[in-house]
Amino acid sequence: MSRSEVCIVNYGLGNLRSVENGLRAIGADVRIVSKPEDIESANRLLLPGVGSFYAGMKSLKEKGLDESICLAVRKGTPLLGICLGMQLLASQGGEGGDAQGLGLIPGTVKRLSANLSLRIPHMGFNEVSQLVTSPLFDSIDDRSDFYFVHSYHFVVDNQADCLASSNYSEKFVAAVCRDNVFGTQFHPEKSQGQGLQLLKNFCTLK
Repeated sequence: MSRSEVCIVNYGLGNLRSVENGLRAIGADVRIVSKPEDIESANRLLLPGVGSFYAGMKSLKEKGLDESICLAVRKGTPLLGICLGMQLLASQGGEGGDAQGLGLIPGTVKRLSANLSLRIPHMGFNEVSQLVTSPLFDSIDDRSDFYFVHSYHFVVDNQADCLASSNYSEKFVAAVCRDNVFGTQFHPEKSQGQGLQLLKNFCTLK
């Protein structure tokens, strides 16, 4: 197993192919995993996701992957959650029904505020403001545009866990980090050069 290999967690709700293609475009070694033992032994984990919070957590728990992800994180394995994958890092969410999240970054996932002039879901490129210096955003200009598709957003309990923000109807968290756990509300694999740079940064985290 390569030390820089990225294991993509397959729990039935992920945009696996586009994420895999993005990682391969930067020369990363990629493996798709769906067994707890493979997750626990991974060197890097990527949790993608499309769909509701409730369905995401239900699938992770049914497959026994929630505990293995948390165990890997406790052992120091870098984890990147993308879109729904980022939201599942939270303590709880209400999309599709109330559910407890992985609890890796304390907070709650809530629906974006309605605005007559803006459609929900938020879909398309939007400017991202970097709030703190992080290796995840190395060589990426502040206020770069990234691609979003979401109706819900992550409200962190501790503002120190927020790496970046964006604005659509309201200011919302665009990226999070706590220790070796990272998340982006946007899709880096669909965000052109700056998104691929972010994936590269994750793959080279020490």
